[in-house]
Amino acid sequence: MRNRDDKPAVANANQPKNPSRRSFIKTTATVAAVAAAPAFLSKYGRTASRTIKIGLIAPKSGVVSTFAEPLDFILEMQKKQHFNKGVTINGVNYPIDIIVKDSRSDPNRASEAASELIKSNKVDLMLTAINGDTVNPVADLCELNGVPCLTDDAPWQIYFFGRNGNPAKPFKWTYHYWWGVDDLFNSYIAMWNNVPTNRRVGALWPNDSEGVGFSDKQKGFPPALQKAGFTVIDSGRFQHDSPDYAAQISLFKKENCEILTGVMPTPGFTTFWSQAAQQNYRPKVLTMAKGMMFPSAANGLGDRCLGLSSEMWWSPYHPFKSALSGITAKQLVERWEHDAGKQWTPPVGGWHSLLDCGYDVLKRAKALVLNYPNNPTGASATREFFVLPMPGVPATQPRQPSPTARRSFTITEKPLTFFVSMNSGLSSIKGTSFGKSHSSHKPA
Repeated sequence: MRNRDDKPAVANANQPKNPSRRSFIKTTATVAAVAAAPAFLSKYGRTASRTIKIGLIAPKSGVVSTFAEPLDFILEMQKKQHFNKGVTINGVNYPIDIIVKDSRSDPNRASEAASELIKSNKVDLMLTAINGDTVNPVADLCELNGVPCLTDDAPWQIYFFGRNGNPAKPFKWTYHYWWGVDDLFNSYIAMWNNVPTNRRVGALWPNDSEGVGFSDKQKGFPPALQKAGFTVIDSGRFQHDSPDYAAQISLFKKENCEILTGVMPTPGFTTFWSQAAQQNYRPKVLTMAKGMMFPSAANGLGDRCLGLSSEMWWSPYHPFKSALSGITAKQLVERWEHDAGKQWTPPVGGWHSLLDCGYDVLKRAKALVLNYPNNPTGASATREFFVLPMPGVPATQPRQPSPTARRSFTITEKPLTFFVSMNSGLSSIKGTSFGKSHSSHKPA
């Protein structure tokens, strides 16, 4: 994207006239998530820079708002350390503006927020996190509009298959990192095997992205639990904000479920567990994803939280540190608890990681603009450079460039061509002349 006063982009005068494909690719940066690096650069060389806009969508209100509680603190911390300094790309320092919007823990609102950031704010990069109901609708809109998007904090199966992903046709603009549903049920199985039970598992999987994914009969919990010798009693999909769980509790009592699991936000689980106590249902083992992760959930249950369990995917005991600042998990927790005065929760690390990755993407983004040889301003590469097949880049169906790429430049007399290489677990090489392109994806 560009400001209204931006002039047409031109080739870098310092570039060799006829770079080899190998040397050319070497000059372009590997980019962790952004498939539209040229969109960050509306002008080159010594021209003035513009502000890079980052959209950040989080459930700051609603049923999963506890996941976003550390965001403001972590964001201010990351701004002081990194974002307020801007980022230097191709020798030009670009200021960074981060625009935060609340998804209200609602997938429809998440989609609306993404649309506003893309169409009105014209963001260059989108960041979002916390469950499929936030991540998936945002990523879908970014993919549709050609806006680079980086997400975390949702099991990868929920993200990929929940968006109807096809491994043979990877997404082009949207990238995600997180553990999977398989990591979760393997941990649960190992834990449950240590407790003598009848191995009958009651399941509370609501009608949301996680509930649908966890209950999937091919990729979710049921086949894994059955293979491990457990019997699954699935209570069916339900609204996680239901005021009445009598039907589910009666089913679990009838089926003698000595193990109970599920994925529910804290308010819904608190209601369920209170009603279970009223109906004298207390399984030997209860492992609840999402809803039992926070101190506020345990405090709200009082003594009834004793013996309950949940996953803990980040803590001060994890032996990792930031690749940008070097801060360790333990140091980050100490800073949070000292400055914020609250007990740590896993999203402290999750948000820090997402912002780390977002800034790292910008740090390593580069792009080169090459003129066609018939451009009177001078040729930077021969036409064969763009026409002949490249190793690992078969000629495929011509594609139109993304709207983001199209907005990156002012086109006047002659077409401009850009070439970018990037890497995010996939190696992606693209060439486009605003009407024709070659593209491939292969394992890095």
